[in-house]
Amino acid sequence: MTPTGGLSRAQGTALCVGAVLGTGVISMPALAAAVAGPASLLAWLALILLSAPLAGTFAALGGRYPDGGGVSTYVRLAFGPHAAAAVGWCFYFAVPLGAPAAAAFAGGYVADVLGGGQATVLATFAFVMAVVFAMNWFGLRVSGRVQLYLTATLAGLLVIAVVAALPHADLANLTPFAPHGWAGVGAAAAILVWGFAGWEAVSSLSGEYRDPRRDVPRATAAAVLIVGVLYLAVAAASVLVLGPAAGASPAPLADLLAVGVGGPVRPLTAVVAVLLTIGAVNAYLADASRLGVALTRDGALPARMVGTPRRSLAFVTLAGCASVLLPLDLHTLMLLVTGCFTLVYVLGTAAALRLLPPGWSRRGAGVANASVLALMVLNGPPALLSLAVAAGAVLYVSRRTAPKIASPSSSSAGSIAPNPNTNPVESLP
Repeated sequence: MTPTGGLSRAQGTALCVGAVLGTGVISMPALAAAVAGPASLLAWLALILLSAPLAGTFAALGGRYPDGGGVSTYVRLAFGPHAAAAVGWCFYFAVPLGAPAAAAFAGGYVADVLGGGQATVLATFAFVMAVVFAMNWFGLRVSGRVQLYLTATLAGLLVIAVVAALPHADLANLTPFAPHGWAGVGAAAAILVWGFAGWEAVSSLSGEYRDPRRDVPRATAAAVLIVGVLYLAVAAASVLVLGPAAGASPAPLADLLAVGVGGPVRPLTAVVAVLLTIGAVNAYLADASRLGVALTRDGALPARMVGTPRRSLAFVTLAGCASVLLPLDLHTLMLLVTGCFTLVYVLGTAAALRLLPPGWSRRGAGVANASVLALMVLNGPPALLSLAVAAGAVLYVSRRTAPKIASPSSSSAGSIAPNPNTNPVESLP
């Protein structure tokens, strides 16, 4: 696809920041502190450092192959349609598991204001899913501009919360530094992958830049810096200001604002958390509804189940509601989702090792690939779900295409599972 977009470098930077700086930041500091204590700051730093080669790899691929298919395009070019289908499945089946977890973050803020505990969290989830389902069923998608404003609002709140709370920081809260042992740092890193998912969107946007080879790397570098500073600042403030209470807080951002600003800040942060969750879940369900159709087109899913956008939307929504009934805590649910996203990164960076020319970009891809493989290990047993999903995709596509091997006109040879963060029904070159 020839780049024809008018996306400026500044706009691209803002969109990249919005893709990564999502709903996770409103609860990630507490979840990481709960499993690693103050040592969770090391996990945050490690993930920020990993973001540089990972985002740089996708930026290099985007500049070299500017196409809306993103990661799936690169995986198809490097390894063929079976691996591309695995990427599609990993995203598609992770969405129903991720929606309840994302809504639980907002639910924690609502419960912090209204009370009601788990019942309020479930009610928030039901509200978010109903709103998002209605918007997608009738084609009323939240515009990218509105979602960008919501992300800017979140970034502004983060800056205000950190600056206002810092005078209340206490270095004594850094001890004991690793109350759960050093293994807790690895456990925290596995959870924090949730907060750093989205760098693949850098490559998906590449075709929209005015000059992809020049602008994509620069916009990516700026986004890595902004996201890294904001994440580390909020995590450090949570540990230094809230102390041991940080790990038990359902709404750490509200707690920071309450300490630093005072007044009725909790209702405000609850509203922002719900709006951000609606925007994030809307984006994922909208993309998944189209991805299901594209996977059907490529013979990777049955048409009777998800052959139209509304069927696919209904399937993902019902599966998301059913996943609430699973006997899994939030921690395990997040690990299952991040395991699927991490496998997408593993395949994407492996494709980069085959597609990028020798030099710094390929060496960076090697570092990124080794790092995400390590994250797969840190993910532990939940990572087996992603491998099972990928194996299911390969097996399904192999069985569907086996009788057509001798036919040169088989559509499976040139089709891929589109990138979940773009328009999956767009035809590829």
